Amino acid sequence: MPDIVVMFFMLGLVAGIVRSDLAVPKATYQTLSLLLMLTIGLKGGMALYGNMGWQVLPELLTVMALGALIPVLIFPIVRKVIGLNLADSASIAAHYGSVSAGTFAVALAYVEARGLVLAPEVTLYLVAMELPAIVVGLLIYRRFQKRTVGVVKPTMAKLWHEAFTNQGVILLLGGVVIGLMYGPIKGAAVTDLYTGAFKAVLALFLLDMGLTAASTLRPFPLHHWRLLTFALIAPPILAVIGITAGKLLGMSEGTLIIVASLTASASYIAAPVAIKGAIPEADIGLAMLAALGLTFPLNVLVGISFYHYLILL
Repeated sequence: MPDIVVMFFMLGLVAGIVRSDLAVPKATYQTLSLLLMLTIGLKGGMALYGNMGWQVLPELLTVMALGALIPVLIFPIVRKVIGLNLADSASIAAHYGSVSAGTFAVALAYVEARGLVLAPEVTLYLVAMELPAIVVGLLIYRRFQKRTVGVVKPTMAKLWHEAFTNQGVILLLGGVVIGLMYGPIKGAAVTDLYTGAFKAVLALFLLDMGLTAASTLRPFPLHHWRLLTFALIAPPILAVIGITAGKLLGMSEGTLIIVASLTASASYIAAPVAIKGAIPEADIGLAMLAALGLTFPLNVLVGISFYHYLILL
């Protein structure tokens, strides 16, 4: 039986498919996403309390390299095989190199429910993968754009600023710092409220994600069948890349599940904001169709448990 939070995603998905009038107000969604990001950061910071050291550096460098590598691998596929234009190809590459905080949260709940050993620094993987992926995606676009369009490009400083000042990144890093400073005891008066409500917040967040995923697939866009196929095939292949890298570093079973889930995921929060500002020609709807309409449901419903199975082989 799947984790109960996954059933809330199913509820939203079914409600959207049958065209129910169920809706999560935009302000509520924004509040839930902020709470989710902050809580993930706090949980990570408290886990790191007393455990922070140079030993985490190889892992962080590895996941950063994965975040930079995946867009490079994906770009020629979506450009040549799927046949998207330059802007949309760079956009999809950045979205799939980046990561999904929602998928991370579900994977975290999955690991915790099974009592698996988990490295305390896994929350840092979110930021370590997300930022390089967005920047590499934008760099790919700039490189090929130079050959055809003579327009002023955003500076690297601006690109990094857009990536680092995203509200999700700010909340994740801020939560990690606060949790690391106060730990699970000193900060309990505040942090217990957030961490205790983690699954409840995640359940409501997934309910809205189910509704949104259904809306991206209605009516079903058959004319984008190549992109839809990619959105279903890419996650397990990317997960294998993450599992391989993690096993080479000797990561624990629970940590491997997190890494596999992150590499298999695609961003639908941070990347769309950054890409929309830096590549205005890109159709963000296509990225949402693939990342949120198919890849996210695949990972949440069957992907995480399947990646766990692959790890145990």
